[in-house]
Amino acid sequence: MSTNLEVGILGLPNVGKTTLFNALTKAGVAVSSFVSGGIEPNVGVVDVPDPRLAALAAMYKPKKITPTKMQFVDIAGLGQGASKGAGLGNKFLSHIRQVDAVIEVVRCFTDPGVMNADSEPNPLADIDILNTELCLADIETLEKRAERLQKMAKGGDKRAQAELELAARLKASLEEIIPVRQVIGGEDEIALVRELNLLTLKPILYVANINEADAADPDASPYFRAVKEHAAKAGAEAIAVCAKLEAEIAELSDEEAAAFLSEMGLSEASLDKVIRASYKLLGLITFLTAGEPEVRAWTISRGTKAQKAAGKIHSDIERGFIRAELVAYNDLMAAGSYSAAKDKGTVRLEGKEYIMQDGDVVHFRFNV
Repeated sequence: MSTNLEVGILGLPNVGKTTLFNALTKAGVAVSSFVSGGIEPNVGVVDVPDPRLAALAAMYKPKKITPTKMQFVDIAGLGQGASKGAGLGNKFLSHIRQVDAVIEVVRCFTDPGVMNADSEPNPLADIDILNTELCLADIETLEKRAERLQKMAKGGDKRAQAELELAARLKASLEEIIPVRQVIGGEDEIALVRELNLLTLKPILYVANINEADAADPDASPYFRAVKEHAAKAGAEAIAVCAKLEAEIAELSDEEAAAFLSEMGLSEASLDKVIRASYKLLGLITFLTAGEPEVRAWTISRGTKAQKAAGKIHSDIERGFIRAELVAYNDLMAAGSYSAAKDKGTVRLEGKEYIMQDGDVVHFRFNV
C-alpha cells in the first residue's frame, strides 16, 4: 500500500463522481456533463475524521494535532467496452489497479440535464456494466498469467500448479460475472494472486448519489434500497450521499455547515460516513498517542501486534520495543485523566504479542 492509502472513486460518466470528489477533498475540480471526462485522475488527500482527537486535545492541551490521512482518486468515467480498449480503455483500468479500494458511485438521482442517461436512474444496470468490464479485464489478466504458469507447472513447480488451478477456478467465476472478492478462499489464495492486482479483488463500497429531497431519509429512495440489497448479496456495503448537497456544504464554514445540516435534519455530513466507511473497507483501525507536544492518530491494519504498531512511529521503537503502556480511549475519558485511569487500574502494560485495538491510547517503552 502507498504511504497515503488510496481509494479510487469510479463509475459511469455523469453519475456525480467528480462532484463527490470535490466535496470530499474541497479540490474545486471543474465538473461537466459529458459522455467521458478527462484522462488523468484527480487526486486529493483528506483527514480521516476522528472526534477522539479533539477530546484528547482538550485533555492534554498539545501544541499539535495530527489526524490520519487518506487519498482519494477521481478516476475518469468508464464506458462499455473499456476492457477491450474502448474509450480510455487500459488507461482507465491502470488507474484502478493503483488504488487500494474502490468506491463505486451509482446514479440514484433524477436530472434531465444529464446527457446520455435515461430519464429514470437504473443503478443496478449501471453496476452491472461496471462489474462486467472489470470482470472481463481480470479474465484477460488471468489468461496471460496462465500461459506462463503452464510452462512452470510442467517443470514441476508446485506453487505454479496451485496458482494455475486457482486461476482456472477464478476465471470460471469471472465468466459468470462474479467478482474475485466473492469467491477467493482466504489469505493463502490471495497470496497466490496478489501480484496480479486483480481489479475485482479490491474491496468495494457502493455510494448511491441520491436526490436532495431524500438526503434526510435515504431509505425513502427505491433506487438506494435496490443498491443496498445488491451490496448485501455481494457481501459489500452501501451508503447514500447527495453529492451536490455535500459539495455545497463543503464550501461553508464549520458554523454555517452545522446550521445547514441541522436545517436539513442531518446529524452529520454524509462525507464523514464515506471516509469512515472507506477506512473500514480497508480493514484499518486507529491507535492514538497523546502528550503535550502532540496528539496523533496512527493507522494500522486490524490484527497488528504491539511491536509492529510501534514501528509506525519509528523503526527504533519497534527494534527496541520493551512494553506498550496503554489505556482504552473510553476508559481514559471515563477517568478524566491519565493519572486517574492509572489509579482505577485501567492503564496496563502489554508485550509485543498484544493485538492492538481501535482507540488504544499508547506510550511505547523502548531501548536501543
